[in-house]
Amino acid sequence: MKSCTTGTAVDRLLLAALACAVALSCLNAQAQDQSALTQLIAAPHRRASNVARDRYRHPLEVLKFFGVRDDSSVVEILPGSAGYYMEILAPYLKHRGRYIAASRDETAPPQYLADHQKLLARLAAEPALYEKVVITKFNSDRHEIAPPGTADYVLTFRNLHNWIERKEIEGALRAFHRALKPGGVLGVVDHRGRSHLTQEAQLNTGYVRQDFAIALIEKVGFKLGGISEANANPKDTKDHSEGVWTLPPAYRLKDRDRAKYEAIGESDRFTLKFVKQ
Repeated sequence: MKSCTTGTAVDRLLLAALACAVALSCLNAQAQDQSALTQLIAAPHRRASNVARDRYRHPLEVLKFFGVRDDSSVVEILPGSAGYYMEILAPYLKHRGRYIAASRDETAPPQYLADHQKLLARLAAEPALYEKVVITKFNSDRHEIAPPGTADYVLTFRNLHNWIERKEIEGALRAFHRALKPGGVLGVVDHRGRSHLTQEAQLNTGYVRQDFAIALIEKVGFKLGGISEANANPKDTKDHSEGVWTLPPAYRLKDRDRAKYEAIGESDRFTLKFVKQ
């Protein structure tokens, strides 16, 4: 009986030690991932105009919150010609993961097609960083943004308001759901609207009620997995004459009251994580 008890105690110690080793390994991997992202955010290949936005967009905190790892398959929706997150994510995922840029299709308006061409030119000009980037088409649910059930993450930054206004939101969300693996993550950042106004009343301002966005996304088969305040901005009064485009970086009023809007900074934003059910 004594030896049996001793054996059980030893087994428990071994299990505890194994659990500690696994936990330590996970922590080390997370620390390495964060270190790699930190280095890429500070890397010289990033455009100065994008670096200037970091203090408002907090890319390290956002990507850490979403849980992106260097072996992830990530689809970014409409990275645009600026490629703010692309220039971080594409090199980060180059060796062990996959970065897919779901860009415009041929039916897009001319100014958007011009942005798409600029994006392609940038990829071609910097192959050391972007040669493994995969380009797919995005237009609501008209195309597969990735082979069905293969993406770990679908990320979209400041696009939701456009799809809501154009009544394309349900199709877009269906495309995201189709591309993700079961348990995959949809990460959404957008301009947070005023809760005392209806979404309809804010439709043309670029702002989206957070509760409205959550209900809309959960309706198509996602479940809210977390909310981050990384991109919150309490200075944003959300009552600007030209909507969210009054603020930087758009400055739609140009030089009128520019110092005022520069002091406010970029918009107050929600950062939401959803899990595919």
